[in-house]
Amino acid sequence: MIAATLYRGNAIENTHRAHVAVVDANGNLLHSFGDPHRVTLPRSAAKPAQALAIIETGALERFGFDDADLALMCGSHSSEARHIERARAMLAKSDASEADLRCGGHPPISDAVYKDWIRRDFTPTPACSNCSGKHAGMLAAARAMDAPIDGYHLPGHALQAHVKRTVARAVDLPYDDVQWAIDGCNLPTPAFPLDRLARLYMKLAAAPEGSPLARIHRAMTTYPELVSGEGRFCERLMRAFGGAVVGKTGADASYAIGVKRDEGALGIAVKVEDGNLVVMHAIVAHVLALLGIGTAQQRAALDDFRYPAMRNTVGVDTGRLDVTLTLNGRR
Repeated sequence: MIAATLYRGNAIENTHRAHVAVVDANGNLLHSFGDPHRVTLPRSAAKPAQALAIIETGALERFGFDDADLALMCGSHSSEARHIERARAMLAKSDASEADLRCGGHPPISDAVYKDWIRRDFTPTPACSNCSGKHAGMLAAARAMDAPIDGYHLPGHALQAHVKRTVARAVDLPYDDVQWAIDGCNLPTPAFPLDRLARLYMKLAAAPEGSPLARIHRAMTTYPELVSGEGRFCERLMRAFGGAVVGKTGADASYAIGVKRDEGALGIAVKVEDGNLVVMHAIVAHVLALLGIGTAQQRAALDDFRYPAMRNTVGVDTGRLDVTLTLNGRR
């Protein structure tokens, strides 16, 4: 189903299909658009479930990782200096090195960081990967399991077998109902129905104090700048809504949100078919408005994402993005 239309002038340039699933505190589908059961690769939106597997090995206590470290494990960071420095410090805590990482360096998500790298003729190393926090956490988890760190990223490694079991449990699916592929950062990445991603984030929002999921929620909402980076959508979202909303992007336009509410937590998951991140951000902000999440002032903090400027190279407005999706009622 078409969720958004991009206009250049009054002419339609592109249409964008998307799917949305909203679940209640019992995991039941409350609202949807498109196919809420579409098997989806959440990509980095699955990182909280992978971080849960790291916690369960006892690695955080054994190596002294704090909530800021945990936030970076859940993050897709912008390769800012603070991100790279923390990733390297995390490696040192578990007596691992950057040479042990099996992710690769790549151009940063942040334009400002990219310009700085170009000026300095900087070549990114594995610690600069936006997923380096997750990889550092997994190296520590392998050590905590007394498993070899060599090959920690491979599907057949004991650590990844544990991760796969944990992810299936976190989304309330039988082990064999979760599909697995290889992510851009070289780790296994899951695929499961979109409403199960919403359920995972509902659990984050509903987690009882003192539980591992509550610790992940606290880490992400306390340190949103480590989950993403300066000015990015995740950082702006979690700062605007405080501890009431946790959110995480995934590559190719997946997004998930958990909402704390007195009347029961909500989980929201979005997937844009063509992988357009600008459209995804606009849709997520639109869905928050449709659901009445937070105050008008909090939602307004995302207005530049909800109504992205469409300008050419000399700054002339060329068109608009019109998000038209609606959410149906309970099924």
